[in-house]
Amino acid sequence: MSEVPATRTITLYTDYKSPYAYLAKDPAYALERDFGVKIDWLPYVLNIPDFLGSARLDDKGNVVEENRSAHQWRRVKYSYMDCRRQARKRGLTIRGTTKIWDTVLAACGMLWAKRQGDATFRAYHDITSERFWKRELDIEDIAVVTAVLAEAGADTRGFAAYAAGEGPAEVNRIRLDAEAAGVFGTPTFVIDGELFWGGEHIPDIREMLAQG
Repeated sequence: MSEVPATRTITLYTDYKSPYAYLAKDPAYALERDFGVKIDWLPYVLNIPDFLGSARLDDKGNVVEENRSAHQWRRVKYSYMDCRRQARKRGLTIRGTTKIWDTVLAACGMLWAKRQGDATFRAYHDITSERFWKRELDIEDIAVVTAVLAEAGADTRGFAAYAAGEGPAEVNRIRLDAEAAGVFGTPTFVIDGELFWGGEHIPDIREMLAQG
């Protein structure tokens, strides 16, 4: 009896507050569809103030609090301009955030949904990503994240307890392991031990997969 070949796995580190990770979501799904690989989605919660400083805006877009250099502001403004430009090509909406969000709770939701199957994971991942970037989702609110899980078809019993203790600890362990492997940003793809940071490398990954 012949053995069934093992499915090739690509690890993908993502963060809901990264617009570049959002733009890489659907092309990553396409890798699974087109090449029969398995994407192992893992959260990597970015510490944005470490490299881009921090700021908070009001509802009208006025800066009410900031700790950012002029250089960091230019980088942030360019990043959003670039992401919106790419999003428009695909009919997606990316609205700049009014603060740096804590995405640990949303990451816990991602891990919870992931354990309940691909369909539940994708539904949660899609809902969270799309609504967050339309400014329609408070990903720091346990009731909101729990409701999204339920909408995605997840059994939410026990999620609140998980999100209050074991979940954040697991998210942190994943971050530390990722950094030990060289990860520093999102999206980062890891295939055959090789790291690719940024969705612009998806064509390179597709070429690798096509070569077998």
